[in-house]
Amino acid sequence: MDEKPSPGTLSESSEPLFSFGVIADIQYANLEDGYNYQGNRRRYYRHSLLHLQGAIEHWNKESTPPPCCVLQLGDIIDGYNAQYKASERSLELVMNTFQMLQVPVHHTWGNHEFYNFSRDYLTNSKLNTKFLEDQSVHRPENVSSGSYYAYHFVPFPKFRFILLDAYDLSVLGVDQSSPKYQQCLRMLKEHNPNMELNSPQGLSEPQFVQFNGGFSQEQLNWLNEVLTFSDTNQEKVVIVSHLPIYPKASDTVCLAWNYRDALTVIWSHECVVCFFAGHTHDGGYCKDPFGVHHVNLEGVIETAPDSQAFGTVYVYPDKMMLKGRGRVPDRIMNYKKEKAFHF
Repeated sequence: MDEKPSPGTLSESSEPLFSFGVIADIQYANLEDGYNYQGNRRRYYRHSLLHLQGAIEHWNKESTPPPCCVLQLGDIIDGYNAQYKASERSLELVMNTFQMLQVPVHHTWGNHEFYNFSRDYLTNSKLNTKFLEDQSVHRPENVSSGSYYAYHFVPFPKFRFILLDAYDLSVLGVDQSSPKYQQCLRMLKEHNPNMELNSPQGLSEPQFVQFNGGFSQEQLNWLNEVLTFSDTNQEKVVIVSHLPIYPKASDTVCLAWNYRDALTVIWSHECVVCFFAGHTHDGGYCKDPFGVHHVNLEGVIETAPDSQAFGTVYVYPDKMMLKGRGRVPDRIMNYKKEKAFHF
């Protein structure tokens, strides 16, 4: 008897192993609607909180299977809050909303976090979810934890998630008298001679603007060590960052400064399945030549009140399926063929 399932029924009939939620660029502020930096895109500052509430209600109701966690991809409140001395109040409001969520949330840091708070403040705040780190893989002796905010965790056997700090190299949120600030400012100015450092005008590498950042060598060494462990352990890896790293999946002005260095590390390992980022607001997707899926999530802040912008990713033995809501499209992300995943 031919037991081969008919085409198209496989994903429906095979149960997902687990699922997780994704949401990006909430950028809440208690302000009337405004516009983006270029003045051509509407931003719904107050309504973003209602979008978040809607997403949380949806995740709390999901049952097959319920999400094991939610990845919040950065820019949780808008930079305007700092101007109005409302940073702490707005953050508290959003974090109280997240408390309604019945599963853990992992917070990534973006540029708007650093418009509102110093790195020291963030490290001691509820936005630091490093306590959720997997403790079973000890940090290798030769790799320092540095001053960056990055960690990894295992939501399901043989699957590892890694959060990266895309503002590890940055002039944002850093004490201006520190050597690190001076070093990052020099790096930025070497690539960007414009008076306005947020302007990519005339740049051959438009990602070198002040609202972006990069990954230190220490952090890339650490990433390499974790991925080496995952290769050896035959794990599948999902990487999360506020900034995207693959040009064909993103507006080039939104990429991490040294995105090529990050790609070099990732491409030297078998285990990476996909890379989730925010920051672009428009979203984007591309599968790179090494079979890694780059998913840039549409931003909540530019989502009209009658729509939505979040997703749930269902993880199967052979693929991940993103079920998007509102502006976020559905995507199927098959694992690399040469190393099919076996239990």
